[in-house]
Amino acid sequence: MKKLNSRIYLYVAAVGLVLILALIGSCMLIPVSKAADTYYIYIDEDDTQDSVLLKLRPMGSSAGMMGLTTMMRHSSYGDNIRTGRYAIETGDGAITVFRRLKNGQQTSMHLTIPEVRTMDRLAAFLGKKLMIDSATIAEALTSQETCQRYGYDTCTISAMFVPNTYDVYWNTSLENLLERMQKEHDRFWQGEREAKAAQMQLTPAEICTLASIIDEETSNNAEKPMIAGMYLNRLHQQMPLQADPTIKFALKQFELKRIWQKLLQTDSPYNTYKNEGLPPGPIKIASIKGIDAVLNHAEHDYLYMCAKEDFSGTHNFAVTYQEHLQNAARYSKALNERGIK
Repeated sequence: MKKLNSRIYLYVAAVGLVLILALIGSCMLIPVSKAADTYYIYIDEDDTQDSVLLKLRPMGSSAGMMGLTTMMRHSSYGDNIRTGRYAIETGDGAITVFRRLKNGQQTSMHLTIPEVRTMDRLAAFLGKKLMIDSATIAEALTSQETCQRYGYDTCTISAMFVPNTYDVYWNTSLENLLERMQKEHDRFWQGEREAKAAQMQLTPAEICTLASIIDEETSNNAEKPMIAGMYLNRLHQQMPLQADPTIKFALKQFELKRIWQKLLQTDSPYNTYKNEGLPPGPIKIASIKGIDAVLNHAEHDYLYMCAKEDFSGTHNFAVTYQEHLQNAARYSKALNERGIK
């Protein structure tokens, strides 16, 4: 009788164990996500096993999370957490998600370099998009040693960034990011663009510098080759560029709507009213349209331009200074009538 009872107990225990294992096994196959769309989890260097689970909880199904939690706690996952951006698809079972996180099979992201005016703004933008701290990025972009490593200085480093969209990993290192940007820069310039710049006897950084000024002069891409031709005419005749956007950059007052005479005396190497030639570097990350406008500039005799009095964002061009004064008077009158100071 005792032997029979022992066998019954063993049988019940075995059945119970099988049921438990079956339950755990089914939990491992049940989808983790209850969200309708792909869910992305960002794991950084400070994360622990518990914090990873906490980040997954908002989108997690109870059964799927049970399976994932069990696998994590009965493995070495907590001792080797891999940083990165991971995609959790709607149908991914717990075992699939676990393997992805454990093996560091992260998903790349689209990073679009913005056409910002200053490197601290670029650092702030990248700091929000990537795992790298914005202060670390800003320090690198203002370090002469770091900039020289890639063939630039702190004034020209913005010319390395081409405002395209790139596939990168969220946890990419700063060094890898800068090396990637340098490779993308070289790929962008290789061939026809590089040849045209050489024919103009300008470096890519100088092309970007002029393009950045043109970008700030107008958002009308169709007019940019005309403006480029005018500034190149002034450079060839050793005339100061006299570009208002460089005054805004020198003062770091980008909201200015009107450049008064007293501002033209601003003491800065970026003041193209006081200094001949190009400023030390770009006044923003130049657009591709701006760069190509310089490389494919319009051939004409214009030496002056002034914003049109209709505030269309385009310009009146002039060959002579007298004609330019007439254009400027009309624009000044329009500003006064609108009370723009």
